[in-house]
Amino acid sequence: MHVIVVGAGIGGLATAAGLQRAGTRVTVLERAPGARVVGSGLSLFGNGLTALDVLGLGDAARAATGPGHRLLAGQRRPDGSWLSRTPPDAVRRLRVVHRADLHRLLEDALAPGTVHWGCEVTGVDDDGTVRLRDGAERADVVVAADGIRSRVRAGWPGDPGLRYAGYTAWRGVTAVPVDLRGAAGETWGRGLRFGMAPLADGRVYWFAVASAPAGGRADDEHAAVAHLFAGWHEPVGELLAATRPADVSRSDVHDLAGPMPSLRRGRVVLLGDAAHAMTPDLGQGANQALEDAATLTALLSGGGPGLDPDEALDRYDRLRRPRVRRIARRARAVGRVAQARGSVTSRVRDTVLRLTPPSAAGRQLAAVEAWALPHA
Repeated sequence: MHVIVVGAGIGGLATAAGLQRAGTRVTVLERAPGARVVGSGLSLFGNGLTALDVLGLGDAARAATGPGHRLLAGQRRPDGSWLSRTPPDAVRRLRVVHRADLHRLLEDALAPGTVHWGCEVTGVDDDGTVRLRDGAERADVVVAADGIRSRVRAGWPGDPGLRYAGYTAWRGVTAVPVDLRGAAGETWGRGLRFGMAPLADGRVYWFAVASAPAGGRADDEHAAVAHLFAGWHEPVGELLAATRPADVSRSDVHDLAGPMPSLRRGRVVLLGDAAHAMTPDLGQGANQALEDAATLTALLSGGGPGLDPDEALDRYDRLRRPRVRRIARRARAVGRVAQARGSVTSRVRDTVLRLTPPSAAGRQLAAVEAWALPHA
């Protein structure tokens, strides 16, 4: 069996690595001219790590992230007072990795020459034909992992298109280690949020979120963030001071306007953001892509010949659609609450957070992390 993966992001590379490890012939087509180092971090929750274990990459991922942290985490107010705390065991399970490190780990797991850079896919037919600018290739299965603005998905009936979530996000990684004073997590203000998490080498990944009209840009995004969050508790200011302006990126937050009616069409299947782009408010985007990759790998290989491709893709669709729909819906709901702008709504939100016991927050997180590989 030959599988073509369109897109060399985390989901696409993870799928390729899993299938190749199982003995499947895999080709990855990526339109970028080469690997890109993206300067931000991402969270690997228990479900994402379980998926990496299934793919045979869990130990390498844990080595790249270092040991679990013993930090206070949860939500704070801009003055630094705690609104809610995450249970310590949940914090220790979490790993934070530089996106470029995870990308490199996945690419290194592939045989040389698996990824074909600079290949622009112009269309994919239901029979597994992939059309390129300079020809075409045929596969038994095509995995469309070409991101939130997927060209493959755009050609399908039922594509809901993208929806602006109402807020924009800045991301950065400090150039040097910064002392987090034993605490991480998020700080919630009125229409503003700031989050921080340590990387294995002591540097800190941070993100800032502001409710704003779509399309806004500043001449100096680093200065814009510093202005918005001036006066917030430390180490917010220290993190910004330790970040080079060139290392700050900004993007408006979008998700799919609704769930896809199906994740497969003929011998073509959607995966990752192409299938279920969600807001980052649960930190589950990459984790769900890894679940997709592990599930599809198991169904197509099954530790042996696997299922017939049509049956495997049907099962993938039935297994993944309900879960990613729930996660995406919950992520958007969390974002709406976190970005409350009114004085009354933000006070009510803060009161509810203060009155919610950590055990309840732990159960909610555990429900998101609860994933096991379905039997093929």
